[in-house]
Amino acid sequence: MTVLRHLPNAICLLRILLTVPVVLALQSESYAVALALFAVAAISDGLDGYLAKRFNWTSELGRFLDPLADKLLLVAVFLTCAWQGLVPLWLAAAAIARDVLIGAGALVFKLWFGVINGRPTLISKVNTALQIIVLIAALVQAMWWVVWPEIFAALTLLTLATTVISGGDYVARFLRRAWNPPAERR
Repeated sequence: MTVLRHLPNAICLLRILLTVPVVLALQSESYAVALALFAVAAISDGLDGYLAKRFNWTSELGRFLDPLADKLLLVAVFLTCAWQGLVPLWLAAAAIARDVLIGAGALVFKLWFGVINGRPTLISKVNTALQIIVLIAALVQAMWWVVWPEIFAALTLLTLATTVISGGDYVARFLRRAWNPPAERR
């Protein structure tokens, strides 16, 4: 059973490794392969979180690997899809800027103030889900042209809104914690 406690971390590593073949499939316009691999990676995100929480298989490594795996996959797929014109450049730029902002904010907070004891907020989880959905919709649209332009446009705008709100929420949380540190750090 002790070996199984590392399963969530192994799944995170798999998600990181899947980033390369997803991007390569996108670049070769093998959208069905890219979609299948991206779907596996997206499902693995939920699976590793479920296993870690359900069986208390959390670890410091997992707290680092999980967001890293998510950011690498989403940034790489957004960049590639934007390059190919499958998603609007402004949406890819906003999603990537949010991830860079969160990563830089977390690093600065850790260096200046210490340990970050935060969890993803509901709006952050909604945003990640919408980013995955918009990328899947873009791949489906590239393969079969079945997504209506109006629905895809609305989905991209909704994703942009949650991206901006989520990024602002993280900034506000970092600032609140920096200005009001716990008593033991004062």
